[in-house]
Amino acid sequence: MPDRRHFLSTVAGASLAGAAGLVRPPSLLAAPAAWLEPSRLEGVADLFRGEERAPAAVARDEDLWREVQQAFTVDRSLVNLNNGGVSPAPAAVQQAMARYLAYSNEAPVQTMWRILEPQKEGVRQRLAATFGCRPDEMAITRNASEGLQICQFGIDLEPGDEVLTTDQDYPRMLTTFEQRVRREGIRLKTFPIPVPAEDPDEIVRRFEAEITPRTRLILMCHMINITGQILPVKPVVEMARSRGIPVIVDGAHAFAHFDFSLDDLGCDYYATSLHKWLFAPFGTGFLFVRQDRIAELWPLMASPETMDDDIRKFEEIGTHPAPNYLAIGAALTFHQGIGADRKEARLVHLRNTWAHALLEEDRVSLNTSLRPGFAAGIANVAIDGIEPGDLARFLWDRHRIIVTPIGHPDCRGLRISPSVYTTMEELERFVDGVRHAIRYGVA
Repeated sequence: MPDRRHFLSTVAGASLAGAAGLVRPPSLLAAPAAWLEPSRLEGVADLFRGEERAPAAVARDEDLWREVQQAFTVDRSLVNLNNGGVSPAPAAVQQAMARYLAYSNEAPVQTMWRILEPQKEGVRQRLAATFGCRPDEMAITRNASEGLQICQFGIDLEPGDEVLTTDQDYPRMLTTFEQRVRREGIRLKTFPIPVPAEDPDEIVRRFEAEITPRTRLILMCHMINITGQILPVKPVVEMARSRGIPVIVDGAHAFAHFDFSLDDLGCDYYATSLHKWLFAPFGTGFLFVRQDRIAELWPLMASPETMDDDIRKFEEIGTHPAPNYLAIGAALTFHQGIGADRKEARLVHLRNTWAHALLEEDRVSLNTSLRPGFAAGIANVAIDGIEPGDLARFLWDRHRIIVTPIGHPDCRGLRISPSVYTTMEELERFVDGVRHAIRYGVA
C-alpha cells in the first residue's frame, strides 16, 4: 500500500484561498492549459492503487478512510447526516472551481465563452463513459429536477392521458405532473409500494397492475429519496416497453452512490444530480436521453430547429457558469480514485454501523431493507413514540446533528445519509443522541 501520508499533502493540504487568488493565467487570448488543469488528485488514486482486498474489507479499514475524510473541508463541530440533500465537495473540487471562476472573471466573453465553454465537451465524454452511454446522449444540466422536468414537460400528452408513478416519488416531480394536470387535463395516477420492498417482482406487478389503456408515461425512482429503497428499473422498463410506454427514471440519489451502469437499467431517459454523491459543485447534474429519442423530446427552453437531434438542445438555458460544469471533472477523478465498488461498500458499512447499533433498542425499527441490493448508504429509522420532526429538532438543538425528518405516512422516520467523510465518532454521537431521546425524551 502506498504511503497514506502522501494523500494529505497532495489532496487536502492546499490552500483554497491560494488556489483562487495566487495563480494567474498567462494570457487572455489563448487557453492557459497548465493553469486550467484540475487539481492533481494522485493522492486519492495512490491511496487505493494496488488495493486487492474485497470492497467489504476495504470498507472497514478506518486508517484508510481517515485519509479520505481529510480531503473535505467540512465543519467538524457538527455532524451532517443529510448528504442525500446536497453534499460538500472535497477540497480538490473546490480548488478546481475556484481556478475556473477566477479565470472566467478576467474577461468572461473571451475566457468563459470562447475558452472554457468548449472544454465542457471533455466533461461530457467522461460522464458518458462513467454512466455507459454515448457522449451524444449526455446533457449536462443543473440538477436532477431540471433533467426530469425536461422529460416530464417534453413528452407530448393529450387531455385524459395518464402518467403513472408511486406515491413515494419526489414531491417536485409530482408537482410537475400536477401542473400538467391543471394546465392540460392529463391524469396523474399514484400507487403505494411496500416499505421496505424486498421483492422486485412485486414492484413490477404493482406498476403493471396500474396500467390502463390511457397510460402514456411512467416515472419511477431508481433510489427513493425518503427511504433509500432501490427499485428494479430494468424489469419495469422492459414491461412498459412491451406496451409502448416510455419510462423516465429519477436517478437523483443513485449515480456515484452505488455501482451500476446504463446496461443495468436499459432505460431511455435518466436524470441525476451530481452535487449529491459525486461531490461535484452545487447546481450540476446530467440527463441521458437515448439517441433515437432526442428529436421527439422538447427542451424546457427553446432551441433552434437545427438542434432537434442534438443532445445539447437541452443545455440551451442562456448564460450559465462554466466553472461549475468543468469542475465536475475533478469530482469524477476523485470518485474514480476511490472506486465505485469500494465507495458503495463504505457507504453500506456506515449505514450498517449506526443501524445495527440502534436496532438493539426495542422501540427502533427501519423503513429500509438492510439486505444487499435493496438499499445502500441511505436508511430511514423510526422511533416508536417520538415524532420524526421532534427528534430531528432535538438532535440539532442538543447535539448539533443534522438529519432529515420524513413525514410520509408509510415511512415516518428520520432519513440518515452519511458520506465518505463521516467518521465513526460522528456516528457514535448520533447513536448516543437517539438513545438519549429514547430514554429521557426530547422535551
